Amino acid sequence: MAAMETIGVETTGTDTAAARWTAMMDARRVPEEILAHAPASPYRQDPERFRAATEPPDTPSRTAALAFLAETPADRRALDVGCGAGAASLALAGEVDHVVGVDPASDMLAAFAAACLDRGVPYQAVLGTWPEAAGDTGDAPLVLCHHVGYDTTDLAGFAAGLTAAATTGVVLELHAEHPQAWLDPLWRRFHGLERPAPPTADDALAVLTELGVGAQVERWTAGPRPLEDPQARAVRVARRLCLPPERVPEVADALAADPGLAGSPRERVTVTWRP
Repeated sequence: MAAMETIGVETTGTDTAAARWTAMMDARRVPEEILAHAPASPYRQDPERFRAATEPPDTPSRTAALAFLAETPADRRALDVGCGAGAASLALAGEVDHVVGVDPASDMLAAFAAACLDRGVPYQAVLGTWPEAAGDTGDAPLVLCHHVGYDTTDLAGFAAGLTAAATTGVVLELHAEHPQAWLDPLWRRFHGLERPAPPTADDALAVLTELGVGAQVERWTAGPRPLEDPQARAVRVARRLCLPPERVPEVADALAADPGLAGSPRERVTVTWRP
């Protein structure tokens, strides 16, 4: 069940909300001494896990995006920031006339392009980070950004770039809490590392409030996650934890032994605003 509210998050103390966000994100970086021995990058994502659904779920984010598009029937373009394999923008296939996808990962962009071609959606793929790539993307009536907010330490600059690129509206979707926070017990188990408190959507909303963004917020729960092969999941989690392949069985045992380690919580937050 979704709940609608208007943001009005208070910030306390002498630091700004933007500075606190940056500090929280910096504190959760993988320590250099662990990263130096990682057999593979813990930050790499598999495009297969981010492909657009054949039948897009009827989420508050999709509903908000369609409402913004309906306001500009003669210009139904969308800019998908951190597009991944296109799950956000291609949920609008048949309703959007052109999509610009920007992402820093070339394999994600390749998957995005393939999905656009498969669905017959005209597109442009831009390799780059946001907001640095804004000059190559141009603006659009609708700007989408799903599950990228926790990837940036400068959320204020990132969100300001979204606002500047939108001529009608922005749809930002976030997990209610940092999506990797569920791994904190495993960092403790395998590395003896106590992770600091994770940032949450409320911390992000505080940054938007500080920017003067008049946003609407809808909190909701996503449907069940697709089933994943336990071995494939253990391999993926071991990579996240910077562990070598020979420790994958230990990770599999840890995941099987604790039902609480189910993965990222299903709580989502959709934030929409106008430029």
